[in-house]
Amino acid sequence: MRHLLLPLLLFALLAGCASGGAPTQRYALPGPEPTTTAGETRLLIAPLQLVEYLNQEGIVLQLDDISRHQAREHRWIEAPGPHLARGLRDRLAERLPRTQVALAQGGDASAPRLLLTVERFEGRYDGMAIADGSWRLEDAAGQPLARGRFHAERPLADDGYPALVRALGASWDAVADQLATALAPHLSADS
Repeated sequence: MRHLLLPLLLFALLAGCASGGAPTQRYALPGPEPTTTAGETRLLIAPLQLVEYLNQEGIVLQLDDISRHQAREHRWIEAPGPHLARGLRDRLAERLPRTQVALAQGGDASAPRLLLTVERFEGRYDGMAIADGSWRLEDAAGQPLARGRFHAERPLADDGYPALVRALGASWDAVADQLATALAPHLSADS
């Protein structure tokens, strides 16, 4: 099935480019509903850093080992950085129920802060959705507590951009699983 995804994705890509007047489709990353928790500890998520080619509204496809394409008619509902940060907040709140997870606001330095650099968040020519990058956890004073990398790949269940967005959501779920496991020892009320 994977060997069929590339030609179909490329056909959809070329058909979209040829039509010229196709309406723009907007997509939101699927994920859990936001929840408010009154956890024993807090975790702030700093604004995400995205490599330049991802920091655009068009959904990105890796066409081969060296080429990337940013869709014109298939876009994120908003800028990817804030969209991914809110999705991560909601996912981590589910996975770390004893921690109040919030987006960092301005100079708020009252809790440990999670910093992420997203280096890949795209569909790949072999029918996989990729999320890849690095993270760093700092204490309230800005001193490093832990760091690491994240990587997740999930297959597309079908052809097209809706399937790609759903698979990217599953990849972001896997990233949240990895982060929750790595962060939990540093967020206990006793540490």
